[in-house]
Amino acid sequence: MKRIRRTVKTENSVLQAPQRSKKQKTFFYGSAFGKSHLQTLMDWGTLPLHVILHIFQFLPLVDRARASSVCRRWNEVFHIPDLWRKFEFELNQPATSYLKSTHPDLIQQIIKRHADDLQYVSFKVDSSTESAEAACDILSQLVNCSIKTLGLISTAKPSFMNVSKAHFASALTVVFVNSKSLSSIKIDDTPVDDPSLKVLVANNSDTLKLLKMSSCPHVSPAGILCVADQCHGLRELALNYYILSDELLLALSSEKHVNLEHLRIDVVSENPGQIEFHTIKKQSWDALVKHSPKVNIVMYFFLYEEEFDAFFREETPVTHLYFGRAVSKAMLGRIGMNCPRLIELVVCANGLQPLDDELICIAERCKNLTAMGLGECEVTCRGFIEFVKMCGGRLTQLSIMEEVLIPDNDYNLDQIHSEVSKHLGRMWFPDMMPTW
Repeated sequence: MKRIRRTVKTENSVLQAPQRSKKQKTFFYGSAFGKSHLQTLMDWGTLPLHVILHIFQFLPLVDRARASSVCRRWNEVFHIPDLWRKFEFELNQPATSYLKSTHPDLIQQIIKRHADDLQYVSFKVDSSTESAEAACDILSQLVNCSIKTLGLISTAKPSFMNVSKAHFASALTVVFVNSKSLSSIKIDDTPVDDPSLKVLVANNSDTLKLLKMSSCPHVSPAGILCVADQCHGLRELALNYYILSDELLLALSSEKHVNLEHLRIDVVSENPGQIEFHTIKKQSWDALVKHSPKVNIVMYFFLYEEEFDAFFREETPVTHLYFGRAVSKAMLGRIGMNCPRLIELVVCANGLQPLDDELICIAERCKNLTAMGLGECEVTCRGFIEFVKMCGGRLTQLSIMEEVLIPDNDYNLDQIHSEVSKHLGRMWFPDMMPTW
């Protein structure tokens, strides 16, 4: 019996302990703060507007919308113009994409209440024509906008190309006419045409600094020349090779034009032999580099081997070269001889002939080369080590697939990493998969 009583007493004391603790905790809060002070601490609506605004700027849009329903004050902050200067419309069809879309009600609210607040706008659409058309419909309603940057992005295939040219041009014209302060436009893979560019120039020639419009088949050399002639503040330009001309380079080199910083040129062919590529004169390239000595000239090649004849016959001031398809030994040899400004070279495929001589020529003559990538090519281990030795520590990026390297009498794959590391001044290993 004594044991039973002790047990019961122990259990009662254990059960009562939390009750005493709870009373003490309640007494502490009641005495230290008081009921009215505690209510003040819990009244989030009294936070200063600038504090709420700062918090809202870190919240995703969905969480911001939910927070706006807490109280009237938070709802007021939700509609402050600063929160709507940058917005990305995501337009996806459930049948073709797993990505979420911007809710239609929110889109209408933005058009009605915040169209004149928008400054940095992008549209991200999936592969469906419906999504691209929806983006055009929204653009058509931005009649009171003051947009500074505009980007049209296709996450899969270029769906804007499926929209009628008239519908697209009409929507784009609304923004070009009403903004009057556009500084950056990214409209790759779209049916933009020459008349649309003329409207752009007529309303935004003083502010335009960046224009990216690769793979826009309805733009002619005359259309892009109109932009270069009038938009003297243009610093970055991306286009397809077929609209590049001597006249364009000379326009970008005029005294009225600011120094060009970045020129990207896509050289693309889908069907071998159907496109005859023209040649740009050396004098035109020289004029551009004389006017803009620090300009980066980036060229992406997606050609077949027999289509390279028009390129690099003379000195060309290209700084970055990317070959997405096979390129011949002869072509790489011309690059070594005629591209003295080359900074980066990526070759995804070549063939079954070692490229030792071509790489050594590039190392000798391209003194600015700092990055190299080789995919489906062949280079002997000795030739590769000689290339690295000549370039030395200036090679900050060296991405070479392991199967590219062919063991020879001097070096095998086990030795090459230590030899290359020695000449680079840092640890180096060949790649198991492409990193570019």
